[in-house]
Amino acid sequence: MDGVSSQKRTGLTAGDLESLSAALAAGKRVTVYLRDPMPSLGLESGASARVVSIDGTTVTVSPKGVDDQLPFEADELQRTRAASASPAKAAQRPAKAAPAAARPASTPKPAAAEPKPTSPPAARPEPVQSRPAAPKPAPAKSVRRPKGATAAVSVTITSAGESTWTVSVAHGSKKGKPSEVTADRVARAMHELGDDAAITAVDEVIESAREAAQKKIEELTRELESARAALAHLDVGPGES
Repeated sequence: MDGVSSQKRTGLTAGDLESLSAALAAGKRVTVYLRDPMPSLGLESGASARVVSIDGTTVTVSPKGVDDQLPFEADELQRTRAASASPAKAAQRPAKAAPAAARPASTPKPAAAEPKPTSPPAARPEPVQSRPAAPKPAPAKSVRRPKGATAAVSVTITSAGESTWTVSVAHGSKKGKPSEVTADRVARAMHELGDDAAITAVDEVIESAREAAQKKIEELTRELESARAALAHLDVGPGES
């Protein structure tokens, strides 16, 4: 009993977490081992895992053969691959078959004057074999998702008029208030993104607004010239009629 209890592990200690954090800070590759199997991911007890980050007693690791980062508590991991012997493994070993019962030696029958009916031979007992105990399936652990997953962010640019543009940002289910931006900033942003379809769509809207503004300037110019001509006719000096 003392030998088994001395091999029992308690997971990563506070000292282990401190040394692992120091190794990560130094840019070293740090490896720990799973204490329990994870059949849902095909991981056995003692599988190796590379440490990605440590936050308090939560250690995020990337197990070998799994393309994902999973968080574990310190008591679910260990520094070495060796694990204590499990009584369940001893139960999985099949018991040896009991030896077959020895067949009784036959004795010669004495000659008889008259034939006697013979009774059918007694059934020979079959050897008793003990069946191996069926191992209990380990409970499947649910696949853990990395902590701190962020919600999707969407940015929407809308043309609200000839020269008015708005930008709105949605973070998950939260939508922000639209902000007004100028057309030249929208055009620069599209060219920075390098998306030809977006650049074409924005340029078409801006070109249409430019033509409308030019027409308005021409109309206002004609109205201004007409008003100046009318004012010139109204400027009558002394002695003029």
